[in-house]
Amino acid sequence: MTETGKRAKNATISDLGIKNAVAHWNLSPEKLAEIAIEKGQATQTTTGAINIKTGEFTGRSPKDRFIVHDNITKDSVWWGDINIPFKEEKFDQLHKRVIKYLNGKELFVRDAYACADSRFKMNLRVVNEYAWSNLFAYNMFLRPNEEEINNFKPEWTIINAPGFMADPKIDGTRQHNFAILNFSKKIVLIGGTGYTGEIKKSIFSALNFILPFEENVLAMHCSANIGKKGDTAIFFGLSGTGKTTLSADPERNLIGDDEHGWIGNTVFNFEGGCYAKCIDLTAEKEPDIFAAVKEGALLENICFFDGTNEVNYKDTSLTENTRVSYPIDHIKNIAKPSVGENPKNIFFLTADAFGVLPPVSKLSSGQAMYHFISGYTAKVAGTEAGITEPQTTFSACFGAPFMPLHPTKYAEMLGLKMQEQNVNVWLINTGWSGGPYGVGERISLNYTRSMISAILNGDLKNVKYNTHSVFGLKMPDSCPNVPADILNPKNTWKDKNKYDIKANKLADAFNKNFEQFSDNANEEILSAAPKATKQNNH
Repeated sequence: MTETGKRAKNATISDLGIKNAVAHWNLSPEKLAEIAIEKGQATQTTTGAINIKTGEFTGRSPKDRFIVHDNITKDSVWWGDINIPFKEEKFDQLHKRVIKYLNGKELFVRDAYACADSRFKMNLRVVNEYAWSNLFAYNMFLRPNEEEINNFKPEWTIINAPGFMADPKIDGTRQHNFAILNFSKKIVLIGGTGYTGEIKKSIFSALNFILPFEENVLAMHCSANIGKKGDTAIFFGLSGTGKTTLSADPERNLIGDDEHGWIGNTVFNFEGGCYAKCIDLTAEKEPDIFAAVKEGALLENICFFDGTNEVNYKDTSLTENTRVSYPIDHIKNIAKPSVGENPKNIFFLTADAFGVLPPVSKLSSGQAMYHFISGYTAKVAGTEAGITEPQTTFSACFGAPFMPLHPTKYAEMLGLKMQEQNVNVWLINTGWSGGPYGVGERISLNYTRSMISAILNGDLKNVKYNTHSVFGLKMPDSCPNVPADILNPKNTWKDKNKYDIKANKLADAFNKNFEQFSDNANEEILSAAPKATKQNNH
């Protein structure tokens, strides 16, 4: 066994059962990039970042994420298609096989932690088969200083072996790839996939279980920023709704872009970096992210302009899910540490491609919980033949794949926080106005930014509000720098009857989706459901 690099006095990977390996501990990002290039696994780009290919999997594989069914999880996890149970004995068997696979290999070990609030700090030890996966762990988790490394004791261990292929017949997996959380042993086992997002998401899934269940901390899949007066804003939203774009505000400091905890008067980031989508990335649209793609950043599944090492962000021939990871300090405007206090406003972002929802509306406590559990957006008609209508997408708590508890648990915690802290919750539609996708127009990003600025400045406190006839949402009748006629969506449609039909259709989709949660939801939440109206069909 050969072990090199900075580590605690008695730290050794032989404690994990790994034998005869060469283990490099806590290497610098420069060194990891150099090794990845030397091994032919990465290419340096013109900006100094390195680009790797994750192989067969270019995104998460939600059907291959499992949680071990044991005494800790059996009665508390929300079991189903999202949280799939895995037998304890099968985990132990697979764990042994992965360790055997890693014996004798060159490995990369990283000590890191999650949670910027020291009260909830979770020490992690990450063991990677590839140098670039270890660079990802450096970028995405929080980084201990030298003294902390000298005394480091891990709480959780992540064992990441992309080259190990499981055998479903032997191992009890669905196919050859897997990501499995074991809460009793505090081990995450990842194999058969090079997609780095599995490393980060596994720990956040663990925190999304532990923090609400054991510490009464609301865990949230969201971005957060803080204003000059110390006011925190939180942004929830699924892919394509503008979460990253709208939280990167030059007037405010970024706390984090993906995962946060909220307790009392404190909102804190779980991670130490950002993992941004790169499709069509430009300096004009996303100046902060564009500038962050420099030495130390890790690009994934990116293509180059022919004959060069210059990144072509428009090329999606490998995947549309092109990504970059970088430490949060690659962004100029950041909160140090990644902690905020006193959240004043929460934004639920949705890209409603049916043109039904108002561009901005204020939610009651019951509506906030209802829309939080629903987690609605709409995907626009793509290039596939036959798809002419937008498609509704619901993802509970705006991040169902990472939430091990029942969604109503998170929603009730949110409702309580709203009441305790007197927080305003807003639904922001970044989708269509004047008709559905293909007829209406996308709401201008400038208008959306003006609405959010107006809210943060307190400009919508004393304006008149109208109530939406189907969804019951409170819509302001004026907003600085936004045309008043777009604030009520029905006004923007030429055919008002068609609007009513579409609004009722969307209400039905919401209600149908909510049936799965209704047994666990309280009266306040249930009463916030949209109510279909009778239409004049003449």
